[in-house]
Amino acid sequence: MIYLDNAATSWPKPDSVWNEVVRVGKQCGANPGRAGHQMAIDAGRVIYGARVALARLLNLPDPLRVVFTANATEALNLALLGLLNPGDHVLTTSLEHNSVVRPLRVLQDQGVQVTFLSGDNYGVVCPADLKQHWRKNTRALVFSHGSNVTGVLQDALALCRQAKELGLTVIIDVAQTAGTQEIDVAGWGVDLLAFPGHKGLFGPQGTGGLWVGPEISLRPLRFGGTGSQSESEQQPAVLPDRFESGTPNTPGIAGLAAGVAFIEQTGRENIEEHESRLTRLLWEGLAPIPGVTLYGPPGTTPRAAVISLTIEGLETSEVGFMLDKVFEIGVRTGLHCAPLAHRKNGTLASGTVRISPGYFNTTADIRAVIAAIEQLAGEAKQNT
Repeated sequence: MIYLDNAATSWPKPDSVWNEVVRVGKQCGANPGRAGHQMAIDAGRVIYGARVALARLLNLPDPLRVVFTANATEALNLALLGLLNPGDHVLTTSLEHNSVVRPLRVLQDQGVQVTFLSGDNYGVVCPADLKQHWRKNTRALVFSHGSNVTGVLQDALALCRQAKELGLTVIIDVAQTAGTQEIDVAGWGVDLLAFPGHKGLFGPQGTGGLWVGPEISLRPLRFGGTGSQSESEQQPAVLPDRFESGTPNTPGIAGLAAGVAFIEQTGRENIEEHESRLTRLLWEGLAPIPGVTLYGPPGTTPRAAVISLTIEGLETSEVGFMLDKVFEIGVRTGLHCAPLAHRKNGTLASGTVRISPGYFNTTADIRAVIAAIEQLAGEAKQNT
Protein backbone atom coordinates (compact mmCIF):
# COMPACT_ATOMS: atom_id res chain seq x y z
CA MET A 1 0.00 0.00 0.00
CA ILE A 2 0.98 3.61 -0.61
CA TYR A 3 0.26 5.14 2.80
CA LEU A 4 -0.74 8.82 2.67
CA ASP A 5 -2.49 9.24 6.02
CA ASN A 6 0.43 10.53 8.05
CA ALA A 7 -1.62 13.38 9.53
CA ALA A 8 -3.46 10.69 11.50
CA THR A 9 -0.47 8.49 12.39
CA SER A 10 2.93 8.38 10.74
CA TRP A 11 3.79 5.09 9.06
CA PRO A 12 6.08 3.35 8.68
CA LYS A 13 8.13 4.06 11.79
CA PRO A 14 11.91 3.83 11.81
CA ASP A 15 13.10 0.34 12.75
CA SER A 16 14.93 1.88 15.69
CA VAL A 17 11.57 2.80 17.26
CA TRP A 18 10.29 -0.77 17.35
CA ASN A 19 13.70 -2.11 18.36
CA GLU A 20 13.67 0.20 21.39
CA VAL A 21 10.09 -0.70 22.30
CA VAL A 22 11.01 -4.37 22.35
CA ARG A 23 14.35 -3.84 24.11
CA VAL A 24 12.84 -1.83 26.93
CA GLY A 25 9.85 -4.16 27.26
CA LYS A 26 12.17 -7.13 27.64
CA GLN A 27 14.98 -5.59 29.70
CA CYS A 28 13.36 -2.72 31.65
CA GLY A 29 9.86 -4.02 32.25
CA ALA A 30 9.54 -2.86 35.84
CA ASN A 31 7.61 0.16 37.13
CA PRO A 32 9.79 3.29 36.94
CA GLY A 33 10.15 5.17 40.19
CA ARG A 34 8.31 2.51 42.18
CA ALA A 35 11.28 0.55 43.55
CA GLY A 36 15.03 0.70 44.12
CA HIS A 37 16.02 -2.41 42.18
CA GLN A 38 17.98 -2.12 38.95
CA MET A 39 15.12 -2.75 36.51
CA ALA A 40 13.02 -0.01 38.07
CA ILE A 41 15.98 2.37 38.00
CA ASP A 42 16.66 1.55 34.35
CA ALA A 43 13.00 2.15 33.47
CA GLY A 44 13.14 5.53 35.22
CA ARG A 45 16.23 6.45 33.21
CA VAL A 46 14.43 5.58 29.97
CA ILE A 47 11.58 7.93 30.78
CA TYR A 48 13.86 10.74 31.93
CA GLY A 49 15.92 10.33 28.76
CA ALA A 50 12.74 10.79 26.70
CA ARG A 51 11.94 14.01 28.57
CA VAL A 52 15.42 15.33 27.85
CA ALA A 53 15.22 14.41 24.17
CA LEU A 54 11.89 16.18 23.75
CA ALA A 55 13.15 19.24 25.61
CA ARG A 56 16.11 19.43 23.25
CA LEU A 57 14.01 19.07 20.10
CA LEU A 58 11.26 21.52 21.09
CA ASN A 59 13.47 23.96 23.05
CA LEU A 60 11.70 23.30 26.33
CA PRO A 61 13.48 25.00 29.24
CA ASP A 62 12.94 22.21 31.81
CA PRO A 63 12.56 18.52 30.86
CA LEU A 64 10.96 17.72 34.22
CA ARG A 65 7.98 19.80 33.15
CA VAL A 66 7.29 17.39 30.27
CA VAL A 67 4.21 15.43 31.35
CA PHE A 68 3.56 12.21 29.43
CA THR A 69 0.00 11.46 28.34
CA ALA A 70 -1.67 8.88 26.12
CA ASN A 71 -1.96 11.35 23.23
CA ALA A 72 -2.32 15.06 22.39
CA THR A 73 -6.05 14.89 23.12
CA GLU A 74 -5.43 13.97 26.75
CA ALA A 75 -2.77 16.68 26.93
CA LEU A 76 -5.21 19.33 25.65
CA ASN A 77 -7.90 18.16 28.04
CA LEU A 78 -5.44 18.54 30.91
CA ALA A 79 -4.41 22.00 29.73
CA LEU A 80 -7.94 23.34 29.22
CA LEU A 81 -9.88 21.61 31.98
CA GLY A 82 -7.02 22.07 34.42
CA LEU A 83 -6.57 25.79 33.76
CA LEU A 84 -9.90 27.49 33.03
CA ASN A 85 -12.59 28.44 35.53
CA PRO A 86 -16.19 29.69 35.30
CA GLY A 87 -16.14 33.35 34.34
CA ASP A 88 -12.92 33.06 32.33
CA HIS A 89 -12.85 33.99 28.65
CA VAL A 90 -10.70 32.10 26.13
CA LEU A 91 -9.76 32.90 22.53
CA THR A 92 -9.34 30.18 19.92
CA THR A 93 -9.59 29.76 16.14
CA SER A 94 -12.08 28.48 13.59
CA LEU A 95 -9.73 25.67 12.54
CA GLU A 96 -9.51 23.71 15.79
CA HIS A 97 -9.67 19.95 16.13
CA ASN A 98 -12.33 18.48 18.41
CA SER A 99 -9.62 17.79 20.97
CA VAL A 100 -9.82 21.54 21.62
CA VAL A 101 -13.43 22.25 20.67
CA ARG A 102 -15.10 19.55 22.77
CA PRO A 103 -13.33 20.40 26.06
CA LEU A 104 -14.19 24.05 25.38
CA ARG A 105 -17.85 23.13 24.89
CA VAL A 106 -17.80 21.32 28.25
CA LEU A 107 -16.25 24.40 29.83
CA GLN A 108 -18.85 26.65 28.20
CA ASP A 109 -21.54 24.65 29.99
CA GLN A 110 -19.67 25.42 33.22
CA GLY A 111 -19.57 29.17 32.60
CA VAL A 112 -16.39 29.69 30.57
CA GLN A 113 -16.80 32.13 27.66
CA VAL A 114 -15.26 31.18 24.29
CA THR A 115 -14.60 33.30 21.20
CA PHE A 116 -13.78 31.50 17.94
CA LEU A 117 -11.67 33.80 15.77
CA SER A 118 -12.47 33.35 12.07
CA GLY A 119 -9.21 34.83 10.73
CA ASP A 120 -8.72 35.39 7.00
CA ASN A 121 -10.16 33.34 4.14
CA TYR A 122 -7.94 30.40 5.14
CA GLY A 123 -8.45 30.79 8.89
CA VAL A 124 -5.12 32.45 9.62
CA VAL A 125 -5.46 34.65 12.70
CA CYS A 126 -3.47 37.86 12.99
CA PRO A 127 -2.32 39.50 16.26
CA ALA A 128 -4.81 42.35 15.79
CA ASP A 129 -7.64 39.79 16.07
CA LEU A 130 -6.51 38.97 19.61
CA LYS A 131 -6.45 42.61 20.62
CA GLN A 132 -9.86 43.26 19.07
CA HIS A 133 -11.55 40.41 20.94
CA TRP A 134 -9.68 40.74 24.24
CA ARG A 135 -11.79 41.30 27.35
CA LYS A 136 -10.92 42.03 30.95
CA ASN A 137 -11.64 38.40 31.82
CA THR A 138 -9.73 36.87 28.86
CA ARG A 139 -7.50 34.21 30.40
CA ALA A 140 -5.98 32.22 27.55
CA LEU A 141 -5.33 31.74 23.86
CA VAL A 142 -5.43 28.20 22.47
CA PHE A 143 -4.69 27.33 18.85
CA SER A 144 -3.41 24.62 16.54
CA HIS A 145 -0.04 25.42 15.00
CA GLY A 146 -1.07 23.56 11.83
CA SER A 147 -4.55 22.65 10.61
CA ASN A 148 -5.21 18.93 10.24
CA VAL A 149 -7.70 19.68 7.43
CA THR A 150 -5.87 22.14 5.16
CA GLY A 151 -2.34 22.32 6.56
CA VAL A 152 -2.65 26.05 7.27
CA LEU A 153 0.10 27.27 9.61
CA GLN A 154 -0.55 29.96 12.18
CA ASP A 155 2.19 32.51 12.88
CA ALA A 156 2.94 31.16 16.34
CA LEU A 157 5.60 33.71 17.24
CA ALA A 158 3.44 36.72 16.34
CA LEU A 159 0.38 35.32 18.13
CA CYS A 160 2.38 34.44 21.24
CA ARG A 161 3.93 37.92 21.42
CA GLN A 162 0.55 39.62 21.18
CA ALA A 163 -0.99 37.21 23.67
CA LYS A 164 1.77 37.93 26.17
CA GLU A 165 1.24 41.68 25.78
CA LEU A 166 -2.39 41.04 26.69
CA GLY A 167 -1.41 38.90 29.69
CA LEU A 168 -2.79 35.65 28.29
CA THR A 169 -1.75 32.07 28.92
CA VAL A 170 -0.74 30.50 25.58
CA ILE A 171 -1.74 26.92 24.78
CA ILE A 172 -0.54 25.45 21.47
CA ASP A 173 -1.53 22.18 19.83
CA VAL A 174 1.40 21.00 17.68
CA ALA A 175 -0.18 17.72 16.56
CA GLN A 176 0.56 18.40 12.88
CA THR A 177 3.93 20.12 13.27
CA ALA A 178 5.96 18.48 16.06
CA GLY A 179 8.98 16.82 14.48
CA THR A 180 8.70 18.60 11.12
CA GLN A 181 8.18 22.34 11.61
CA GLU A 182 10.40 24.47 13.84
CA ILE A 183 8.97 24.74 17.36
CA ASP A 184 10.62 27.06 19.87
CA VAL A 185 8.73 26.99 23.16
CA ALA A 186 11.23 29.17 25.00
CA GLY A 187 11.61 31.65 22.15
CA TRP A 188 7.90 31.93 21.45
CA GLY A 189 6.85 32.20 25.08
CA VAL A 190 4.51 29.21 25.13
CA ASP A 191 2.93 28.25 28.46
CA LEU A 192 1.38 24.89 27.56
CA LEU A 193 2.41 22.78 24.56
CA ALA A 194 0.42 19.64 23.65
CA PHE A 195 2.04 17.09 21.34
CA PRO A 196 1.30 13.55 20.11
CA GLY A 197 4.02 10.95 19.98
CA HIS A 198 2.62 8.93 17.09
CA LYS A 199 2.67 11.48 14.26
CA GLY A 200 5.71 13.54 13.24
CA LEU A 201 7.72 12.37 16.24
CA PHE A 202 7.57 8.78 14.90
CA GLY A 203 6.65 7.30 18.28
CA PRO A 204 4.14 4.49 18.90
CA GLN A 205 0.43 5.13 19.29
CA GLY A 206 -0.59 5.74 22.89
CA THR A 207 2.15 8.31 23.50
CA GLY A 208 2.08 12.08 23.78
CA GLY A 209 2.58 14.81 26.28
CA LEU A 210 2.09 18.29 27.65
CA TRP A 211 4.83 20.74 28.50
CA VAL A 212 3.75 22.86 31.47
CA GLY A 213 5.42 26.24 31.87
CA PRO A 214 6.88 27.26 35.24
CA GLU A 215 4.25 29.92 35.88
CA ILE A 216 1.32 27.60 35.22
CA SER A 217 -0.81 25.88 37.84
CA LEU A 218 -3.17 23.16 36.65
CA ARG A 219 -5.69 20.88 38.31
CA PRO A 220 -4.86 17.22 37.61
CA LEU A 221 -7.31 15.05 35.69
CA ARG A 222 -6.11 11.84 37.37
CA PHE A 223 -5.17 11.11 40.96
CA GLY A 224 -3.32 8.16 42.44
CA GLY A 225 0.04 6.51 42.82
CA THR A 226 3.07 8.36 41.49
CA GLY A 227 5.92 6.59 43.27
CA SER A 228 6.67 9.81 45.17
CA GLN A 229 5.43 11.17 48.50
CA SER A 230 3.59 7.92 49.09
CA GLU A 231 3.14 8.77 52.77
CA SER A 232 0.71 11.55 51.77
CA GLU A 233 -2.92 11.05 50.79
CA GLN A 234 -2.76 14.26 48.78
CA GLN A 235 -1.65 14.46 45.15
CA PRO A 236 1.99 15.61 44.91
CA ALA A 237 2.58 19.20 43.83
CA VAL A 238 5.92 18.49 42.16
CA LEU A 239 6.12 17.98 38.41
CA PRO A 240 5.88 15.73 36.50
CA ASP A 241 4.49 13.49 39.25
CA ARG A 242 1.45 15.71 39.82
CA PHE A 243 0.01 14.74 36.43
CA GLU A 244 1.38 11.22 35.92
CA SER A 245 -0.59 9.01 38.29
CA GLY A 246 -0.45 5.31 37.50
CA THR A 247 2.04 3.13 35.69
CA PRO A 248 3.39 4.85 32.58
CA ASN A 249 3.75 3.36 29.10
CA THR A 250 7.49 2.84 29.48
CA PRO A 251 8.07 0.82 26.26
CA GLY A 252 6.00 3.31 24.28
CA ILE A 253 7.85 6.28 25.74
CA ALA A 254 11.12 4.54 24.91
CA GLY A 255 9.92 4.22 21.32
CA LEU A 256 9.02 7.91 21.32
CA ALA A 257 12.54 8.77 22.46
CA ALA A 258 13.91 6.65 19.62
CA GLY A 259 11.67 8.55 17.20
CA VAL A 260 13.09 11.84 18.45
CA ALA A 261 16.61 10.45 18.08
CA PHE A 262 15.79 9.54 14.47
CA ILE A 263 14.69 13.13 13.83
CA GLU A 264 17.89 14.48 15.33
CA GLN A 265 20.03 12.10 13.29
CA THR A 266 18.14 12.79 10.07
CA GLY A 267 17.81 16.52 10.68
CA ARG A 268 14.43 18.10 11.35
CA GLU A 269 15.08 20.61 8.56
CA ASN A 270 15.68 17.75 6.11
CA ILE A 271 12.40 16.12 7.10
CA GLU A 272 10.55 19.43 6.69
CA GLU A 273 12.12 20.05 3.28
CA HIS A 274 11.25 16.56 2.03
CA GLU A 275 7.63 16.72 3.17
CA SER A 276 7.25 20.28 1.83
CA ARG A 277 8.58 19.22 -1.58
CA LEU A 278 6.16 16.32 -1.78
CA THR A 279 3.27 18.55 -0.71
CA ARG A 280 4.09 21.15 -3.37
CA LEU A 281 4.35 18.41 -6.00
CA LEU A 282 1.00 17.04 -4.90
CA TRP A 283 -0.71 20.44 -5.09
CA GLU A 284 0.79 21.26 -8.48
CA GLY A 285 -0.32 17.90 -9.87
CA LEU A 286 -3.87 18.04 -8.49
CA ALA A 287 -4.73 21.70 -9.11
CA PRO A 288 -5.14 21.45 -12.93
CA ILE A 289 -7.38 18.35 -12.85
CA PRO A 290 -10.94 19.22 -14.00
CA GLY A 291 -13.53 18.55 -11.30
CA VAL A 292 -11.02 18.60 -8.42
CA THR A 293 -11.33 21.32 -5.79
CA LEU A 294 -8.43 21.91 -3.39
CA TYR A 295 -8.88 23.61 -0.02
CA GLY A 296 -6.50 25.87 1.85
CA PRO A 297 -3.74 28.22 0.74
CA PRO A 298 -1.79 27.74 -2.52
CA GLY A 299 0.72 24.92 -2.66
CA THR A 300 3.68 27.29 -2.59
CA THR A 301 2.60 28.64 0.82
CA PRO A 302 4.46 27.23 3.84
CA ARG A 303 2.16 24.62 5.34
CA ALA A 304 1.93 21.34 7.18
CA ALA A 305 2.02 18.31 4.86
CA VAL A 306 -1.76 18.13 4.47
CA ILE A 307 -3.93 18.68 1.38
CA SER A 308 -7.72 18.27 1.29
CA LEU A 309 -9.81 17.92 -1.85
CA THR A 310 -13.19 16.97 -3.26
CA ILE A 311 -14.05 15.53 -6.68
CA GLU A 312 -17.18 16.75 -8.45
CA GLY A 313 -19.72 13.96 -8.82
CA LEU A 314 -18.18 11.67 -6.17
CA GLU A 315 -18.72 11.33 -2.44
CA THR A 316 -15.50 11.56 -0.48
CA SER A 317 -16.14 8.08 0.94
CA GLU A 318 -16.36 6.74 -2.61
CA VAL A 319 -13.02 8.32 -3.48
CA GLY A 320 -11.36 6.85 -0.41
CA PHE A 321 -12.83 3.41 -1.11
CA MET A 322 -11.66 3.41 -4.73
CA LEU A 323 -8.19 4.66 -3.83
CA ASP A 324 -7.88 1.84 -1.32
CA LYS A 325 -9.41 -1.07 -3.23
CA VAL A 326 -8.36 -0.24 -6.79
CA PHE A 327 -5.13 1.71 -6.42
CA GLU A 328 -3.93 0.48 -2.98
CA ILE A 329 -3.54 4.03 -1.70
CA GLY A 330 -4.51 4.87 1.88
CA VAL A 331 -5.98 8.33 2.60
CA ARG A 332 -8.46 9.79 5.10
CA THR A 333 -11.99 10.83 4.16
CA GLY A 334 -14.76 12.62 6.03
CA LEU A 335 -14.64 15.44 8.58
CA HIS A 336 -11.28 14.63 10.22
CA CYS A 337 -12.65 15.41 13.72
CA ALA A 338 -12.62 19.13 12.88
CA PRO A 339 -16.16 20.34 12.02
CA LEU A 340 -15.29 23.99 12.59
CA ALA A 341 -12.56 23.86 9.97
CA HIS A 342 -14.93 22.18 7.51
CA ARG A 343 -17.58 24.81 8.16
CA LYS A 344 -14.94 27.47 7.49
CA ASN A 345 -14.00 25.77 4.20
CA GLY A 346 -17.57 25.01 3.13
CA THR A 347 -17.11 21.24 3.34
CA LEU A 348 -19.14 20.41 6.45
CA ALA A 349 -21.74 18.50 4.43
CA SER A 350 -19.32 16.65 2.16
CA GLY A 351 -16.12 16.29 4.12
CA THR A 352 -12.89 16.04 2.16
CA VAL A 353 -10.37 13.54 0.91
CA ARG A 354 -7.24 14.27 2.94
CA ILE A 355 -3.83 13.33 1.56
CA SER A 356 -0.94 13.71 3.98
CA PRO A 357 2.58 12.72 2.86
CA GLY A 358 5.24 11.73 5.35
CA TYR A 359 9.00 11.43 5.46
CA PHE A 360 9.01 7.88 4.08
CA ASN A 361 6.88 8.72 1.05
CA THR A 362 8.51 9.18 -2.33
CA THR A 363 7.98 11.21 -5.49
CA ALA A 364 6.65 8.02 -7.10
CA ASP A 365 3.97 7.78 -4.38
CA ILE A 366 2.82 11.32 -5.10
CA ARG A 367 2.71 10.75 -8.85
CA ALA A 368 0.68 7.59 -8.27
CA VAL A 369 -1.99 9.35 -6.21
CA ILE A 370 -2.16 12.24 -8.71
CA ALA A 371 -2.73 9.75 -11.54
CA ALA A 372 -5.38 7.92 -9.52
CA ILE A 373 -7.26 11.12 -8.66
CA GLU A 374 -7.09 12.21 -12.31
CA GLN A 375 -8.58 8.89 -13.40
CA LEU A 376 -11.37 9.01 -10.82
CA ALA A 377 -12.23 12.63 -11.69
CA GLY A 378 -12.28 11.79 -15.39
CA GLU A 379 -14.59 8.82 -14.90
CA ALA A 380 -16.88 10.89 -12.66
CA LYS A 381 -17.15 13.56 -15.36
CA GLN A 382 -18.00 10.97 -18.00
CA ASN A 383 -20.78 9.59 -15.80
CA THR A 384 -22.49 12.93 -15.20
